[in-house]
Amino acid sequence: MIAAPDRTPLTREFFDRPVLEVAPDLLGRVLVRTTPDGPIELRLTEVEAYDGPNDPGSHAYRGRTARNDVMFGPPGHVYVYFTYGMWHCMNLVCGPEGMASAVLLRAGEITEGVELARKRRLSARYDRELAKGPARLATALGVDRTLDGTDACAPARPPITLLRGTRVHSDQVSSGPRTGVAGEGGVHPWRFWITNDPTVSPYRAHTPRRRRT
Repeated sequence: MIAAPDRTPLTREFFDRPVLEVAPDLLGRVLVRTTPDGPIELRLTEVEAYDGPNDPGSHAYRGRTARNDVMFGPPGHVYVYFTYGMWHCMNLVCGPEGMASAVLLRAGEITEGVELARKRRLSARYDRELAKGPARLATALGVDRTLDGTDACAPARPPITLLRGTRVHSDQVSSGPRTGVAGEGGVHPWRFWITNDPTVSPYRAHTPRRRRT
């Protein structure tokens, strides 16, 4: 008999660790998104680690700005950014405070609130595609910049919470280069995913954007 996922919230201490420890440990955890339309729950299946000042691929590599301020801590907060003028992406900040490390949530399986996610992701052909990729994940969960800085470890019921779920054993975890990261940061094998899970997004190498003539 398979045990039910653990509904205990993750504590701030969980996130107050090096990003390369936190990232693979997030696989199998459950993200709860509370909205006025109802709750949505997602089992995390793919993530990417970004290591602040040690990582050319990180938004915080060149220092603190108004955009990346949340990345500098405290751990357990949500960092949301807007990209390509169209999409939001969600990250979870991890410690220690001041180091600006975070984990990008790349993909997951919607386990509750599927109908609500379908309304937000009308282009998804199958349920496994609802949160297959970071922009799709944020769209399915109704995440935008208004949630930037949310404390996912707050004692009151925050709009985003992480539960222990079912931890994935290390022999079920794969790793490889991060998707779409250019330059020196592109070589780090800091993308982690549950092996053979159908909700994991396909890997794509960085493609330089061409300027319009």
